[in-house]
Amino acid sequence: MNNRKILSRIAAVALAGASMLTATAALAGEVTIWCWDPNFNVAIMKEAAARYTAKNPGTTFNVVDFAKTDVEQKLQTALASGTTDALPDIVLIEDYGAQKYLQSFAGAFAELSGKIDYSGFAPYKVQLMTVDGKVYGMPFDSGVTGLYYRKDYIEQAGYKAEDMQNLTWDKFIEIGKAVEAKTGKKMMGLDVNDAGLVRILMQSAGGWYFDKDGNLSIEGNPALKAALETEQKILQSGIFKPAAGWTEWVGSFTSGDVASVTTGVWITGTVKAQADQAGKWGVAPIPKMNVEGATNASNLGGSSWYVIDSSAEKDEAIDFLNEIYAKDVDFYQQILVKQGAVGSLLSVRSGPAYSEKDAFFGGEPVWQNFSDWLAKVPAVNYGVFTNEVDTAVTANLPDLAKGANVDDVLKKIQAQAEGQIQ
Repeated sequence: MNNRKILSRIAAVALAGASMLTATAALAGEVTIWCWDPNFNVAIMKEAAARYTAKNPGTTFNVVDFAKTDVEQKLQTALASGTTDALPDIVLIEDYGAQKYLQSFAGAFAELSGKIDYSGFAPYKVQLMTVDGKVYGMPFDSGVTGLYYRKDYIEQAGYKAEDMQNLTWDKFIEIGKAVEAKTGKKMMGLDVNDAGLVRILMQSAGGWYFDKDGNLSIEGNPALKAALETEQKILQSGIFKPAAGWTEWVGSFTSGDVASVTTGVWITGTVKAQADQAGKWGVAPIPKMNVEGATNASNLGGSSWYVIDSSAEKDEAIDFLNEIYAKDVDFYQQILVKQGAVGSLLSVRSGPAYSEKDAFFGGEPVWQNFSDWLAKVPAVNYGVFTNEVDTAVTANLPDLAKGANVDDVLKKIQAQAEGQIQ
């Protein structure tokens, strides 16, 4: 422990008084946290810290804001070199990269099994932080997906809100063609060089680039094949507006040029930022693929908190996460209202913020809907090399638009992925 942390403990004990000496000494350190995004993760963690400090005044927090790539680089470098003294007590890790860290650096993160009641969290979130039956993280925000759609465009095409429920992708494409015929608007924006939609589709059918044991699963993967077939249908149907990169993709729906968006719940704030579009939007479950095991629920993105096992403040860090992120229902109401964060603790669904009807979406209980869909997201194994396989997938997506045989595309992805993860 460094001198600053020692002084922090001494000061806290002195202020608490002799009668509280033992209790305060047990929980009176400085907990350092690394995360990214000042308006989301950083702001939320500061709120969590303030709540914990209110009941544990001897504890202080140092929430450090880095760029996401900097967090990943610093964490990777420290763990690879074994110099864990430079690491924080708690670090935020994107869900897609969790297994890579957990499996590559065994023993680096504190096991939380038996200390956290994981039965209260969305199963898919717990699964992605589990190795050999042991759980290592604190589930945080979800990327549960939904189909945001322009009710005015849909109605002009002859459809109603109830027609947008329990859709198949074939029906979605049919509606998209009708929308364009009646309004001149495309059904969706799509970046052909981004695999986000493929990941949404694949997980909705309970599949991933890896099987349940973490082995590469490309050829012979029915969920991935169905995902590529579905994307090919969309590409060849002409119902999409091409978007090169994030900015153009966001602009496709904020400008009113397209009739729908299929992505994670975190886009809600961006949709609602267009005040002149209030009352024109609705939200429905995502369409379902025609393959065994397919559902109308999926996920895109999300992160979770991990405690460094060698941390001098490990016990305190775990207690903090347990008290706030695993038990404080009101905390989740606050971060939903302030930051639009949908947590993966299922009990929060009964809170007032989640049942609130949203005027922007025509009085729909949007947050309640998303939290209900959250419980239905299929659990998959993200494996160690999701980002590497993603690169192989995106390299071959343009061929789908040209009518390439999906089985041939899968073979190319398989060959590229094998080369990249060796």
